[in-house]
Amino acid sequence: MKRTLLTLVLLFIAVFIAACGAPATNTPANTGNTNANTNAAKPTAAAPTRETLLDMDKKANEAWIKGDKAYFEGFLSDKFVSFERGQRMTRAELLQMIGSFKCDVKTWSLDDPQMEKIDADTYIVSYKGTFDGTCTGPDGKAEKLPSPMRAASVYVRSGDTWKGAFHSETLIIDPKAPPPPPAKTEPKKEEPKKDDKTASSTNASSAAPAKPTPSANTEALVKLHQAGWEAFKAKDAKKFDEMLTANFSMVDPLGGWMTGKANIVKQWTETMKCEGITKVSVTDGFSTALSPTVELLTLKGTADGTCDGQKNGPLYQSALYVKEGNAWKLAFMFESPAM
Repeated sequence: MKRTLLTLVLLFIAVFIAACGAPATNTPANTGNTNANTNAAKPTAAAPTRETLLDMDKKANEAWIKGDKAYFEGFLSDKFVSFERGQRMTRAELLQMIGSFKCDVKTWSLDDPQMEKIDADTYIVSYKGTFDGTCTGPDGKAEKLPSPMRAASVYVRSGDTWKGAFHSETLIIDPKAPPPPPAKTEPKKEEPKKDDKTASSTNASSAAPAKPTPSANTEALVKLHQAGWEAFKAKDAKKFDEMLTANFSMVDPLGGWMTGKANIVKQWTETMKCEGITKVSVTDGFSTALSPTVELLTLKGTADGTCDGQKNGPLYQSALYVKEGNAWKLAFMFESPAM
């Protein structure tokens, strides 16, 4: 035992001496190489599996139900964006909201995970969620959780971890039995103004997060997305082939998961029976750069006419664009009806 211990100590000393070597006489060039080797040695997160990403969403769901703000502070990317029911929310806005809802959830499950790779540092997971419970907001009104629903989350590599960069959910709709329109709500009554001291104290403790600014590529991506709606109107399969990535996937307005570029283009240009579409438009475009080569564009798209016998209406869309060479291409899209 002592001999073994002595051998280990001598081996450690030998390695230490070899690493240290003679007194430092390195040139600036050698110093640069040392820095490069140090940077290269930094750990990076391995490519995820769909089970890994689904498990991360499950943990985030548990934290949301518990109102665990601390969990999300470590879980969310600084670039995080959510877009649901036309409401765009940043990381700071979401963190401020967590805990303001009190949830009573009896059972819940996340199933049928689907994963797509956007690039080496960006992945998407989509799944079906089923919930039995309610959440009560700051206004004291309890609302039943939408179920079943389809969700999608974007994850980005951050050193040796994966962080949440986008999340959205939409109700899974049976086209033969669409949900009733939402009930009209009474306008909220204005509360009496508080005295200056109370008001200033309240403002200090709940100051609104700074408003984000759109990415410099917003205008270009809005124009590109408008061209996609024009291609839909014209049933232009060639245009779609040019603007979509090879592994394009999406969540459709009924909460269905769709994958396969050729299948989706055929759905848009042949399978869907659309009539009377004379105008399309894109409004409220706002893009966020998740990385130098990946941008998330949120917007509202609208078409007139009908498709498959149903009157067209506005859609909320979250579009993930990735840069391939010098061109931006649509890699993923999340759609939900603007009801």
